[in-house]
Amino acid sequence: MATKTKTNDTKYDASSIQVLKGLEAVRRRPGMYVGGTDVKALHHLVYEIVDNSIDEALAGRCDRIEVTIHADSSITIADDGVGIPVDMHPTEGVSALELIHTSLHSGGKFDNAAYKVSGGLHGVGAAAVNALSEYMVVEVTRDGHVWQQRYERGIPQMAVTKVRAMKRGEPTGTKTTFKFDDTIFVEDAVYRFETLANRFREMAFVTSGVFLSLRDERVQSMRETNFYFEGGVKSFVRYLNRNRKTLHDPVYAHNEVDNIDVEAAIQYTEGIAVSEYAFANTIHTPDGGTHLTGVRTALTRVLNTYARKNNFLKEKDKNFSSDDTREGVTAVVSVKHPDPQFESQTKVKLMNAEVAGIVASVTAEALTIYLDENPREAKRIIERCLTSSRARAAARKARELVMRKSALESLTLPGKLADCTERDPDRCEVYIVEGDSAGGTAKQGRDRHFQAILPLRGKILNTERARLDKILANNEVKAMISALGTGIGETMEMENLRYGRVIIMTDADVDGSHIRTLLLTFFFRYMPQLIEDGHLFIAQPPLYAVKEGKKIHYTYTESQQNILIKQLDGKKYSLQRYKGLGEMNAQQLWETTMDPNERTLLQVTIEDAVSADRTFDMLMGSEVPPRRRFITTHASEVRNLDV
Repeated sequence: MATKTKTNDTKYDASSIQVLKGLEAVRRRPGMYVGGTDVKALHHLVYEIVDNSIDEALAGRCDRIEVTIHADSSITIADDGVGIPVDMHPTEGVSALELIHTSLHSGGKFDNAAYKVSGGLHGVGAAAVNALSEYMVVEVTRDGHVWQQRYERGIPQMAVTKVRAMKRGEPTGTKTTFKFDDTIFVEDAVYRFETLANRFREMAFVTSGVFLSLRDERVQSMRETNFYFEGGVKSFVRYLNRNRKTLHDPVYAHNEVDNIDVEAAIQYTEGIAVSEYAFANTIHTPDGGTHLTGVRTALTRVLNTYARKNNFLKEKDKNFSSDDTREGVTAVVSVKHPDPQFESQTKVKLMNAEVAGIVASVTAEALTIYLDENPREAKRIIERCLTSSRARAAARKARELVMRKSALESLTLPGKLADCTERDPDRCEVYIVEGDSAGGTAKQGRDRHFQAILPLRGKILNTERARLDKILANNEVKAMISALGTGIGETMEMENLRYGRVIIMTDADVDGSHIRTLLLTFFFRYMPQLIEDGHLFIAQPPLYAVKEGKKIHYTYTESQQNILIKQLDGKKYSLQRYKGLGEMNAQQLWETTMDPNERTLLQVTIEDAVSADRTFDMLMGSEVPPRRRFITTHASEVRNLDV
């Protein structure tokens, strides 16, 4: 037996241990503080500063927050709060303003003396943003003067300085201007107006009575939107359901228990999509947490009790499951906690164990009263749960039938899926292709080692309108589920994913766009983690082939085509417009769309779940008027689209 000899080529002793001081740790490991260096992390910089202004609003000291994106992509956030203290810290020897922006874990929110509740809890937000900025300028209006300090990459460039005296009637407040460091963030990182607007809309809903404005100076005609709501989460639910048929008015719950303020609103729709949004101290927690668990617990418990009490459920009937009572529900819960515990600095999940019981109690009390006082609406809700329960039982049987067989054993797959030989999922990819003709070309053009092809016949079922049992009866859907291997919905197991990249490849025409939208709807509703984990992509086949002698140029947009034609002015060439993937031969499809060294793939992401949910519901749901309004509104823009 061969023995392994240890080598000691590298020196490892006390001198190898590094100590990162000040904000250097943030610049070295930005993922620990803002979640990464991508577009999502870029927006997180803005949220951290705005959250501090929202904390002023929660303390009753601020009612106006203004955010401006300047032409050079710098950001200004201004509020009319009390202003960050500028006096010297009693033990640290620097001003409080400088301490907050240059030291991790410093701030006024570690106890409840200055803020009863707040979202900025770790004393990291402002300092992290400063560390990741090319420059930051903070201007504070308080104590009779306007004060200012400038930083570059987290390092103070000056002491806190008096700029001028306050004017008569001038409000106090804090104004922060910063420009992200483009040496840290990815090259294509740019602020997206809609992403920021959607986040600020949420903040305004859960912080009623606060005026929030967003201005974008990057466009020629300045773009601006303002938010102000007094109805809280009840208004939020109405907003989310404005394009849906609802069964009743929103059920509203609000109470304070043990210094924890709970606000929740619930409304059932005729659709099947579940829309749940949870906030802790006004911060959206996309992964939910104990506050969302409390709402779900209250729904299941109260509806089962009511159904038993009023003989909707007989003695032999099983209780409604949580899935039964959540189908078609839109629910928003917001808690304000003096000491919330989040999963990480990015605050994606609330962890306080005591919150679940408190939220469940407050929500259950309000829901019980509503059902007792509104028997007609209560009957609609219970009947909806009964229908959901029956459909779920049928879906369970269908799911078991689909999942019982592996991808290679499934009756629908051997003639449909052309699998690859590689067995490491991280190295594999599957193309979901429109039609047998394109599927045949793709099978011939692919690299069989790591590329699989799954052709679909025609348009799959619109999964926005159909229940799960009917979805699982669709052969094309079953083929996708079996090929990917993860299961769907609540039983989805990502560790069983057979392909690291799932690529939708459809024709560049109206039918192809429709099929792509149907597939995206399915993945968004039933395999969202596939998108969240970065596994879903859209292929970009060319629109034109321009043959100049023996040389072929491929163009992917109308504008690219027009530029190429101008460049070829006076030269002989032939032009081919690809109406479908099947018009390309295998070699052309490989060179343009499937070769990893040449192709362009668009990664599908969900930056804002509220906006995505609303868009899929509008475009693919059963309600026609909202879709008609959208088409009418945007029809004039189609001629300007670069397709």
